[in-house]
Amino acid sequence: MSAPKNIVALTGAGISAESGVATFRDADGVWAKYDYREVATPEGFAANPALVHEFYNARRRALPSVNPNAAHMALADLEKGLTERGGRLTLVTQNVDDLHERGGATNILHMHGELLKAECASCASVIDCRGDLSIESVCGVCNRTGGMRPHVVWFGEMPRFMEEAADAIMGAELFVSIGTSGSVYPAAGFVAEARALGVPAMELNLEPSENAHLFSDARYGPATEVVPQWVNEILTMK
Repeated sequence: MSAPKNIVALTGAGISAESGVATFRDADGVWAKYDYREVATPEGFAANPALVHEFYNARRRALPSVNPNAAHMALADLEKGLTERGGRLTLVTQNVDDLHERGGATNILHMHGELLKAECASCASVIDCRGDLSIESVCGVCNRTGGMRPHVVWFGEMPRFMEEAADAIMGAELFVSIGTSGSVYPAAGFVAEARALGVPAMELNLEPSENAHLFSDARYGPATEVVPQWVNEILTMK
């Protein structure tokens, strides 16, 4: 097999877990401590916006205390290496943290939004947001109060960049899933799309995901170990 030049990598909570970012569906994950219907749905926000803001403000404040790990930085090295070969790495992430960016990657599709951004329900503007949000927050674009919300995709809402992800998979020579449970759609369906197009698919995960049988190859172990090892293999292939 010749070295692939165009790769699509889907990343999930597992890649950031070793940095100290809480996962969601594990026994001690976020949804074991919070009712997602109260803090991660449009209905929950309508019923109690103060609670939802409090939940995301706490997560936003915690971001500076965590740092990108070896897996994030390895993917940035892969992006650079593929670019030098005339190829491309498209990072499609389910994570709302900024660890891929701080790790050095640039071509990132945040399908579930970004914690460090806010959006206005009144004018649909998206702005950078490093501080707390509240029902009193004013939109810096339309100057209206009360319409600001976290730039995060909630349950029942459509993930972002789906067309761009599909286009990237169509042009890929390899699809890689890293640190995902394989239980959250539509992201969990990307591997089936890739295989239907004849694109080889690899899983890098702590343990087999729910859709592990769909992958043509797999490596299991901590992301900080398996991702750098795999990236080194790709970058040393001829």
